[in-house]
Order: sequence, then C-alpha cells, then structure tokens
Amino acid sequence: MKQTTHPPDHLSAPVRHGADTTAPPPAPARIRRRPTSPQWAAWAFLTPVTLYLALFYAYPLYRNLDLSLRNYTVRSFVQGNAPFTGIENYRTVLDDPTFAPALLHTALFTAVCLVFQYAIGLALAVFFSQHFRLSATLRALFLVPWLLPLIVSASTWSWMLNSESGVVNAVLHALGIAPVNWLTSPSWSLTSVIIANIWIGVPFNLVVLHSGLQSIPASLYEAASLDGAGAWQRFWRITFPLLRPVSAITLLLGLIYTLKVFDIIWIMTKGGPADSSTTFATWSYQLGFGNLLPAFGPGAAVGNLLVVAALVFGLIYLKVQRKQALS
Repeated sequence: MKQTTHPPDHLSAPVRHGADTTAPPPAPARIRRRPTSPQWAAWAFLTPVTLYLALFYAYPLYRNLDLSLRNYTVRSFVQGNAPFTGIENYRTVLDDPTFAPALLHTALFTAVCLVFQYAIGLALAVFFSQHFRLSATLRALFLVPWLLPLIVSASTWSWMLNSESGVVNAVLHALGIAPVNWLTSPSWSLTSVIIANIWIGVPFNLVVLHSGLQSIPASLYEAASLDGAGAWQRFWRITFPLLRPVSAITLLLGLIYTLKVFDIIWIMTKGGPADSSTTFATWSYQLGFGNLLPAFGPGAAVGNLLVVAALVFGLIYLKVQRKQALS
C-alpha cells in the first residue's frame, strides 16, 4: 500500500493561505517636496499692488516733478527735448501776483469746509445714533449729495445761486432781503463755492463718524446717566474723546480731498471773478490748460505745492497717531 506523506505543520499554513505566501511589495518611498517659501508667496500678493502704485501714482508724480523742473512748451512736450531749468518754475510761481490770493483762498476754502463739514456731520451722526423711527431712511437720503456726480451738484448750485433766476435770491426777495450776486461778485464768489462744497462733503463725515459711534459701548452711557451726567456731559466726556481716532482720519481725508477740489469751483465760478475764488487747484489748471500758450512748468509746480501740503499733513497725522499709541 502506497503511503501518503504530509508536509510538516509549519509548511502547511502557507499552502492553505495562498494570499500569505507572497510578501507585499514595499511601498514606494515618498518624495518629499520642499515647502513653498513664504517670501515668494508674499511677493506674489504684493506684485499687483506694486505695479498699480508704480503705474498710477509713482510715474505720474515723477512726470509732474519733471514738468516742474523743465521749460516745456507744446512742441517740447511732444518731442520731449525740454531744457532743464531747475527751480525756475517755482520762482515764477512765487513771484506771480496770483500766488498770495490763491494761497489765501486755498487756506480759507480748506479750513472753513473742514470745520463745517465735520461739525455738521458729527451733529447728524449723534442725532441718527438714537435709532428712532425712519432714522435709516433719513440717513440714506443724506447720502444723496455724496452719490451725485460732481458736475450735477455744481450745476445745481449754479442754478440755485443764479443772480437773476436762482431760487436762493427768490427766497431772499420773498423775505424782503436784497438779492445777492453769489457767483458774479468778488465778495461772494468764494463763499458760494464753500457752501456748495460743505453740502457735498457732509455725507462723508456723517457716514464715517456714525460708524465710529457704533463702536462705543452703550454701557458707558448708561453708567454716566446713573451718575447724573447730562447729554452734554456725556458727549464731551465719552463720545468726543472715544471718537478721536475716527475724527482724526476723517479730518485728514477731508483735508486731502478739499485741497484738490477743482470741479465745484471751476463749474460754478471758474476761479473768478477777478481771481476772487481762485485756489491752487484751479490756478494749476489755468496755467497748464487754460491759455493758448500753456505754461506746463509753472502749472506742474503749483500742483506739486498741493502734493507737498497734503504730504506734510499726512506726516503730522502719523506722528500724532504714534504719540497716542505710545502714551
């Protein structure tokens, strides 16, 4: 009889479990990738902003500075061979008889507009922070002057202040007051453009200051009321001090905007009559584009004076903010 031999027990298990007879292939080694450098990512995000600032801010400022340092004419402006004159254009501007009145008008226009825009905007912001019925609707209506194109606002004020058919003189006549030559009198032309610009700038102050008021905790007002503080005391002791950072940036932005206001003045009075409402912005335009023989160099020099003024106030703002942060 044939005997059947059986494999040993230690060999029978692999035969019964064929899946275990072959060892699994080793896993391929993973290639480690070097992490992307954060510096390259930062440059990738900064590139669009840098190009935008270089093309639309740095290059125009450089061109304006170059214009103010050369004797450009229409021919040399096209051909690009204007001779270098240094600060001669700035001397021409300083010696011009229009410089002193334009400087005074620019200072008055900017200061009066800033004071009234901020004061009226702050009063309206405090008023609308009471959250009464229709407060949101009325606040939205106050934004209309800010949303309108400047040419529409200036044309509307020119019609309202017209000496013969204006609605303002019609109201004055109904009240028994003699009509005023708002736009054609040297005594009233600057006042007219100031009134129009205040009306346009109040909504911006209202929006920014109202948003700043929302960040003041209501518990401070409740505690002050319990201590017996009146409305005026709560405003001077709580609202005004805590609103100081927002007020600073509001005044700075309003200052920069008001310094370069051109549309309102040019549409309403064109800087006249007899340069009575001429500011640096309108004077720069008149020198560069308002004559048959444009003076590009002096016009650019006046524009650079506005840039320097805005830069000085910006640096003052940064210095004040730094002192407040350290204190």
